[in-house]
Amino acid sequence: MAKFRYRMQSILNIKYQLETQAKMEVGRAQMRLNEEQEKRQMLIDRKEAYMEEGRRMRKRALRATDLRDNRNAVLIMDEMIAVQELEVRKAEDALEKAREKLTEIMQERKMHEKLKEKALLQFLEEEKAAEFKVVDELTSYTYGQRGKENGNGSRSDEYGYGTPH
Repeated sequence: MAKFRYRMQSILNIKYQLETQAKMEVGRAQMRLNEEQEKRQMLIDRKEAYMEEGRRMRKRALRATDLRDNRNAVLIMDEMIAVQELEVRKAEDALEKAREKLTEIMQERKMHEKLKEKALLQFLEEEKAAEFKVVDELTSYTYGQRGKENGNGSRSDEYGYGTPH
């Protein structure tokens, strides 16, 4: 029996490599998103600390400049949080694009795997047909040889057909 060779195996191998790379891209994008979300959370926590400090300052008598500085720090934190929100959205978009790319590559790989499977089935059918042909030829040859032994290829009594005419 001949060995099956998928003629587009190199393309399928490339699809596997692209899928691996796309999975790594998704992982990197997810890590970046996590980092950006952590930065945002740290800024939010820092803003809360400034606000808590402002509340404590208002309860006791302090200078107006300290209260103003605290209020400015809270406003700056609001701006930093807004900027960080944009970074988080960018990271989410990058992650979504990486996932879409991975999905597309996986679909292409699956398509090539199905093509390979169909090619294998076709190969097996062709091999089966070739094997059947060989068996048929051997059977015909064997039958022909028996006929020559019994006299010009006619049927004989040993097969239950009676004497030849």
